[in-house]
Amino acid sequence: MVTDHTIHEYLKKYFGFDTFKGNQEQIIKNVLAGRDTFVLMPTGGGKSLCYQLPAVMGQGTAIVISPLIALMKNQVDAMRNFSTNDDVAHFLNSSLTKTEIARVKNDVLTQDTKLLYVAPESLTKEENIEFLKNVKVSFYAVDEAHCISEWGHDFRPEYRRIRPLIDTIGRSPIIALTATATPKVQHDIQKNLGILQADVYKSSFNRPNLYYEVRSKQDVTKEIIKYIKNNPGKSGIIYCLSRKKVEEMAEVLKVNGIKALPYHAGMDSATRTQNQDKFLMEEADVIVATIAFGMGIDKPDVRFVIHYDIPKSLEGYYQETGRAGRDGGEGNCIAYYSYNDIVKLEKFMQGKPIAEQEIGKQLLLETVSYAESSVCRRKLLLHYFGEEYPNDNCEACDNCLHPKDQFEGSEAVVNVLETVLAVKEKFKADHIAHILSGKVTSAVKSYKHNKLEYFGIGEDKDEKFWNMVIRQALIAKFLTKDIENYGLLKITDKGMKFIENPSSFMLAEDHDYADTTDEENAFGAKTAAVDEELFSILKDLRKKISKLKDVPPFVIFQDPSLEDMAIQYPVTLDELQNISGVGAGKAQRYGKEFIEIIKKYVEEKEIIRPLDMVVKSVVNKSGIKVYIIQSIDMKRPLEDIAEAKGLEIAEVISEIEAIVNSGTRLNLDYYINTVIDEDRQHDIYSYFREEAESDSLEAAIKELGNEFEEEEIRLMRIKFLSEMGN
Repeated sequence: MVTDHTIHEYLKKYFGFDTFKGNQEQIIKNVLAGRDTFVLMPTGGGKSLCYQLPAVMGQGTAIVISPLIALMKNQVDAMRNFSTNDDVAHFLNSSLTKTEIARVKNDVLTQDTKLLYVAPESLTKEENIEFLKNVKVSFYAVDEAHCISEWGHDFRPEYRRIRPLIDTIGRSPIIALTATATPKVQHDIQKNLGILQADVYKSSFNRPNLYYEVRSKQDVTKEIIKYIKNNPGKSGIIYCLSRKKVEEMAEVLKVNGIKALPYHAGMDSATRTQNQDKFLMEEADVIVATIAFGMGIDKPDVRFVIHYDIPKSLEGYYQETGRAGRDGGEGNCIAYYSYNDIVKLEKFMQGKPIAEQEIGKQLLLETVSYAESSVCRRKLLLHYFGEEYPNDNCEACDNCLHPKDQFEGSEAVVNVLETVLAVKEKFKADHIAHILSGKVTSAVKSYKHNKLEYFGIGEDKDEKFWNMVIRQALIAKFLTKDIENYGLLKITDKGMKFIENPSSFMLAEDHDYADTTDEENAFGAKTAAVDEELFSILKDLRKKISKLKDVPPFVIFQDPSLEDMAIQYPVTLDELQNISGVGAGKAQRYGKEFIEIIKKYVEEKEIIRPLDMVVKSVVNKSGIKVYIIQSIDMKRPLEDIAEAKGLEIAEVISEIEAIVNSGTRLNLDYYINTVIDEDRQHDIYSYFREEAESDSLEAAIKELGNEFEEEEIRLMRIKFLSEMGN
């Protein structure tokens, strides 16, 4: 018979702990009693123990279904360290040889093995199903169970097959475990596994030791280097969306004296494992990774998690930030946000089934809400996971430490609630915002909602404002979002009472990231650190040179480049090349006078230059730029270049713009002459030569009118800048 004493004995004997964390003990007793169990426990809460301990105490072998080979290996190694018997745990996956598989099967059949880790793909193999039919299965543990749900951040279709496979092998109790699940995902998991009646154990999602911050996406690489150098010796993870960015970032960190390694699914598995081990063994301080890294990684002293790109979902974000401060110590979670990232992610969804796109868009909207909101970040996160944070100020996020001014918003909230009622609770937040701001969209028009008395009642405010009000009404539980039904807004009883009897309700405006720039797509952006006096001197010098050369000032250096000079104070041509928008060509052509004047200024003012902000750049290894330059020399059409590199025409033009902006001269006449007639060429060129005050595309489109295509203007701008500036 299993007693409290027995459980504590096994806990001490196998795992060396004297006490359980949170509700571990109740969960373990539930599993040992043979009942289906659902465990929702944040990263670092001790999920693994919830199935490891009952497995070593029970009769037979526990089948643990886990998504990652690296994760299985870690878990098996950990179990073997706890036990005197190496056979106590095994994994069965594609990485094993036939001899190794035979040994695993033999150990399981002799009942020496208490835990058998299996990938869902391995579970589907006929020979494994037949083998497992002969095994006494104590219970099935489905780890990372959020993979079952399309609404989860890491959906895997093969997870959907787990329940039918269990029925084929032989029914035993099921324990499903996840670190991130909204109420919707939880329901999905239970329904799919056929455990709707399971006992549910939820731990709080609040991680009090984590600090959350969202920063605008300006000079990100520089910011990250500065942050790491200010925190020497601390372990951290930097998440990027693309493999290319992972490689680039790791390389840049290395050349700037930071012990960093890359990690992504495109690397060979040996290198990947090696890099992971080096990070765990503290041979590297920083790992730069895609979301392929980290599931189940148990490194307790990760002190910062930085998101270079905003994640696709809040679940993903929570899971990834949860890898910081697992020992209860410091954990800083910083995310860089630009709306451009959201646009990119939406583009990635194109071509997927409509239902999948709809889910993806809703998840993205939640992420946008989190990033732009000025409400306590902890409150927002916990609300997303169906938990209420009781305090108004968590004192551990940027919004709470630097709160925005609040204003009375009860009237605005009532307008939102009454509009939701007026449309019979059948529409999403955006639609409500369109009605209130008086925006006639096709949907507003087709439902005749422009005829409602609430249409345009808040036209002095934009949709962004009304979306902010809706978001804060959701947090206050005046509204709920029907996720099953595309996120339609419904009014709660609390909301109805508020309409009947409004009371004071304070709102805070969202952050405005509209002017932030993505460093991949633009030159640097002005920051508070700009030396205004030096900036003015550099502008005067630029004006003088532009008159001498008879070219517009922006052809020499653009404002963002001058601003960057007034932050970094470059005094050599090499340093000048690290300035945003300045390549070797520009530095050689115009740089000498600029660095002389900066050097003189630095000496006179006795300025200590911020060397920690000077970022050494690395040569672009992609070869795309070199290929484009060579192809243009050979007069290849841009369509052929795009096809050869798997790019869109617009992306090729962006690459050409970057090449020209950094000072390399390119002759595109052979192509331009075939796609733009002579008169149109003349009109656009004259505009940049005589009228333009900057190289702004938006300003050019506005001035030249709709008769010119954007592509034509971009091509002529390249021709102009190349001829005049390079």
